[in-house]
Amino acid sequence: MKVLIVDDEEMIRNVLREYVEFEGNEAVEASDGMQAVAMCRENDYDVIIMDIMMPRYDGFSAIKEIRKYKKDVPIIVLSARGEEYDKLFGFELGIDDYVTKPFSPKEVMARINAVTKRKAQAAEEESDRTVKFEGLTVDMAGRVVYVDGEKVDLTPKEYDILFYFIKNKGIAISRERFLMDVWGFDFYGDDRTVDTHIKMLRSNLGPYRKFIVTLRGMGYKFEV
Repeated sequence: MKVLIVDDEEMIRNVLREYVEFEGNEAVEASDGMQAVAMCRENDYDVIIMDIMMPRYDGFSAIKEIRKYKKDVPIIVLSARGEEYDKLFGFELGIDDYVTKPFSPKEVMARINAVTKRKAQAAEEESDRTVKFEGLTVDMAGRVVYVDGEKVDLTPKEYDILFYFIKNKGIAISRERFLMDVWGFDFYGDDRTVDTHIKMLRSNLGPYRKFIVTLRGMGYKFEV
């Protein structure tokens, strides 16, 4: 596994590199967002660990740029900013996890392993199939969604939620179960995190938002 560590603090990069390499992985470093964007244009990475508060080009700006051409690479934010709106903004950009400083390197490694495991499981489950519900078409292998023949752009997390809905079609899913199965590994979030992402997903599905049914006081269900 090749991990890109982006942080302007050399000590933090060194600590994370030590843990990443200790588990037999390859670690590559960038000291600011601009350098990270340039490196991602030229190379592929299995996971990106991204600080937010950096000189020249902050982490959120870098993530937005990287997501233009690296839509599926897992990104874990590492930040001293722990406010909820920062976390939600990060997830709107398509990050996979958010760790607040100060942090435990072991926890970061556990989160890296969790997001890569989920990605591998999703790829295996999706295999080579396409499903269609009226005018909503989902290419499971290509992770592409069409609404009435028009391709729509979903963030990686929105696609994960849609796939999870499809896999559990007709089953009531609590918000807690979403947090456990889609976000995984002791995720910090609460009900509002799930609601925010599903609101964004519904907006992208146009008329087929009707398939996502809200269950008052409980959660959601994908019902066709």
